[in-house]
Amino acid sequence: MRGIHLLCNQLTSITGASPTFSQRLASHVWMRPLARATSGLRTTSITRLLHIPSSPRMASATDLPYKMHVTPDNTGLWHVKQTDEAAKKASELLQEDMEKHHVFFNLDGFHNHIPHHILALYGTAAPTPALQAAYDHNASYQRPALPPHSTTSTTATITFHPWPAAAKAYLGKEEYYPDFLRFFQSEIKALGSWQTVVTRYLFSNHDDDDNDEMLVRLFAGFLHPLIQLMYGVEWRQEAIVAEALAQAAVHGGDIGEFLREAEQRASSSSSSSSTISKSPSVMELVEEVRGSERLRAAARNGDANKVRDGVLVRAREDMVALAARVRVRPDEVEERTAEMFDAALFVAAAAALVKEKEGKVPKFDFFLMHHVNASPIFVTLNAQDWIPAETKARLLEWKIRMDLLQYAARGVPELSQEKLAAYQPKKPDAGGSLAEIIARLHSFRDDGHAIKLGRATVVCHNICKAYEKDGGKDWLKVKGDDMWKRVCHLVVDSVEAPGPNWVRSCGFDEAWKDVPDL
Repeated sequence: MRGIHLLCNQLTSITGASPTFSQRLASHVWMRPLARATSGLRTTSITRLLHIPSSPRMASATDLPYKMHVTPDNTGLWHVKQTDEAAKKASELLQEDMEKHHVFFNLDGFHNHIPHHILALYGTAAPTPALQAAYDHNASYQRPALPPHSTTSTTATITFHPWPAAAKAYLGKEEYYPDFLRFFQSEIKALGSWQTVVTRYLFSNHDDDDNDEMLVRLFAGFLHPLIQLMYGVEWRQEAIVAEALAQAAVHGGDIGEFLREAEQRASSSSSSSSTISKSPSVMELVEEVRGSERLRAAARNGDANKVRDGVLVRAREDMVALAARVRVRPDEVEERTAEMFDAALFVAAAAALVKEKEGKVPKFDFFLMHHVNASPIFVTLNAQDWIPAETKARLLEWKIRMDLLQYAARGVPELSQEKLAAYQPKKPDAGGSLAEIIARLHSFRDDGHAIKLGRATVVCHNICKAYEKDGGKDWLKVKGDDMWKRVCHLVVDSVEAPGPNWVRSCGFDEAWKDVPDL
């Protein structure tokens, strides 16, 4: 038991969780196998739980047709210059991760972030040693890659065709991740391109909910499958796109009920009206969440899942009705993407300062942070001419609805633009440009969330600056060179400060109990 606690304490350090997190994780790791032992736990399950390395007999991803390969000029949305050495190292580490590690590092569905971490570092001009150090820091606690069932089962080979009927029995089950990974790699090979596969499994139009089976799951797991797809599309990597689709396939689809109902109501409202009313701005809807007594009280600190058990139980009708008012026309996708990104960053950054008056060091909310980190994918998708404008608009609507839902679930923290604009950096002379400020995170030891947040912040600046001209758009919340520098400093200062890297559900006082005073 002591060894289990030591392992969990190490994970606490890696993930930036509070000390009590390691106790809960130790309880899960220790008690779950005991509870399952009497129900026929297989030897392979014990092997996976205890992180016993794969034997040569256990098939990995070495046999897959598509390998990781990034080049010095392929650095993502920052468009930085990289070296041949860094490109080679990034490719090697991404390939090793795919071959050796599972998509989740524990049985509670905590995600393997290594691909994001490596590419976020690479795409912000981190040197080769930083890539290796980040990989070494996080590889030690990953679960080994699971073998596909075709290599371990005496039954017939699993098939997912016809899709989705044949796949439904396996969707949402993490043990089938290696099977889905092979399936989507083979589909890319058979259909000729990853773009065709993404279109077929995520964006195709059908007449029933089956077409959304994968799209819904893409937005599950605090947007992790969406983030995985982001790196695959942005870096044009078939192997990472296949990983993202496989990851989506093994997530649950519960959030689909909320997304579909909000979309159906929005569509019904538009079709029943002779004129299409303009959608409120994202921040106007955020303010309505905070102004609603029912939404403000919907999530409670004791809820195991504040989305599922809180908002969508105690204020479901209010949340769906508000989300249904989100509408994006195909001809306004570019600007609405910038608006969404600006709002997501502002909400997360302003919420990091919610306890400043009470003397607490600033900390970003773990969940709101993910909604910033996922936002660059919409910039990348907008640049893809093979995706219809209507599809881009629909995806953006879903993201905005998820942003609003997540804000409600985190206890609707107060958001002050004035407080954010007045933030005093802890190291004002550390870095001149935004990129130089964020580069301080190249040596920061975590699981990649920090550099992803820093990278996304600069991407947000780069697309929003065009809307600052002539006084700026009304929806802009983060604007001006000075404010952008303060926000970038805040990102770095918050994780360099003592205490946990992140708080969870920052609108609740309990979330801040392990955060030290200024």
